[in-house]
Amino acid sequence: MTSHPRQSPEDLALPQNGVDTHAHLDMPKLQNDIGQVLDTAAKSGVEYVGNVFLGPQAYTQNKALFTQFPQVFFLLGMHPHEAAQVDDLCLDEIHAAVLGDQRIKAVGEIGLDYFRDYAPHDRQRKAFQAQLELARNTDMPVIIHSRAAEEETLRILDQAAFQKRPLLWHCFGGGPDLAQEILRRGWQISIPGTITFAKAQAMHKAVQDIPLSRMVLETDCPFLAPEPYRGKRNEPALTVFAARKVAELKGQDTVLVWEKTGHNAREFFGLCR
Repeated sequence: MTSHPRQSPEDLALPQNGVDTHAHLDMPKLQNDIGQVLDTAAKSGVEYVGNVFLGPQAYTQNKALFTQFPQVFFLLGMHPHEAAQVDDLCLDEIHAAVLGDQRIKAVGEIGLDYFRDYAPHDRQRKAFQAQLELARNTDMPVIIHSRAAEEETLRILDQAAFQKRPLLWHCFGGGPDLAQEILRRGWQISIPGTITFAKAQAMHKAVQDIPLSRMVLETDCPFLAPEPYRGKRNEPALTVFAARKVAELKGQDTVLVWEKTGHNAREFFGLCR
């Protein structure tokens, strides 16, 4: 059987105005290759990359990795897996970082994860609520992580009166019903590379109905590499394959999807052209 090479993300020849809104470049699988990874991303049309620091310790230790890369903006929050570590000191450190570093554009990823159950549910809820309050007090957008906990995530957000506030639902993987619940509250939806998976039928149906004006793209790298790189290390350049699949599902041109989602991301995060 003849082996065919994978299509390079550069082959799609997209303009350099796309945004990968959610990446973990400071994780060990990527941090030693940041320069090369960002160079490939730029050649593939990615203008900005949002790096997510999973807590103030990761931020303090790793922010210097990006000194030479102004195209990387920051997100900072405590992931629900680490909810047991969220205390007053942790929250104070996040608060100080958000106020002191203009590269931090949102509080996140925060929320609930009942799929892995790495932290007690009550601690997850308390950590989530505390960080929502922090985001409100600092007037920052919020990036939501919700897995196997969507109904409760929505309930907590409603109780905190976050309707119509700047909020991005990270790594959307649900169907049309969840998408409509998010949209009617005035929020944005981030589409990951898993949109390229053939079995993601509910997600495909949802994306067909999500207005392009309410959508951004992400990799969540080094995880969740899209087809045709599934199972390999993900990186920002591969955002282009999510754009191509969204365009296919919506019957639109890939360049249009790329440019519009990039525009949405720059607007949401306040990124300068």
